[in-house]
Amino acid sequence: MSIRPETVTGSQNLRAAGLSTLGFAVFSGTDAVVKLMAQGLSVPQITFMITGFAFLLTVALTLMTGPADTLRPRQPGLALLRGLLLAVDTLLIYYAFAMLDLAEAYVLAFLTPALVALLAAILLGERLPLAGWIGIGMGFAGVIVALQPGARVMNLGHAAAFGSALVFAFSIILLRRIRAGESEAAMIAVLLAVLNLLALGLTLAGGGFVAVSPAQLGLAALAGFLTALGHLFLIRAGRIGAASIVAPFQYSQIIWACIYGLVLFNTPIEPHLLLGAAVIVLSGWLVLRPAG
Repeated sequence: MSIRPETVTGSQNLRAAGLSTLGFAVFSGTDAVVKLMAQGLSVPQITFMITGFAFLLTVALTLMTGPADTLRPRQPGLALLRGLLLAVDTLLIYYAFAMLDLAEAYVLAFLTPALVALLAAILLGERLPLAGWIGIGMGFAGVIVALQPGARVMNLGHAAAFGSALVFAFSIILLRRIRAGESEAAMIAVLLAVLNLLALGLTLAGGGFVAVSPAQLGLAALAGFLTALGHLFLIRAGRIGAASIVAPFQYSQIIWACIYGLVLFNTPIEPHLLLGAAVIVLSGWLVLRPAG
């Protein structure tokens, strides 16, 4: 059962903040595993393996803790469309992780709040205050500061990361039409099933599967577990806390990206990247803050 915004208490928001922090930390761990696996496997095959493990784990846990009916979406059409959008989003951002440093990909992904505000104004006719428009402009300015186009070579990874943010923004707009009564298990299972099938098709179209080592299989299982856990944390956080509390914690991923990048990939922490990320975080706050 969802909690209406006006009934959300301070303790519930505190729990939501904690779950959001855990969720985004877990997702960053998944992203680091994807980048490790991309050194030897294609992105579609990696995605197929990870989502396969995550789907099986989600179904198993659901059947162990409740009725199988909770896996059936109540709005199958909207659930499938949302699943398709998030599947495309996942493939794009996984490709970006394979091509870019983690922090660099996150900077572009952080444009999602600004893109949601822009799409809501265009598609839904929502009125955006002046601060929101300033925030949108600042978001794109922050990207320029962080990535320094002209000083570095742009590649398809940057386009994939921006495309991921745009598709994810569309999925958030669509989520407003999905009933709050939709079960967590159904929302996760539909997403993973659609993503798994899409990744399978892309893998076969790209030449088929290649042999994997036990280590790669173990990494895929770990990432599958983290994927299912991260979705569970964020969906639960969104149901017990206000959206304005949950959403900003996405920005904590830049911290995890710097840590994972430095430890696992020996990626230096660049000051201009952090400065650009800070500008984008401020832009997100401007577009997410309620109108006064």
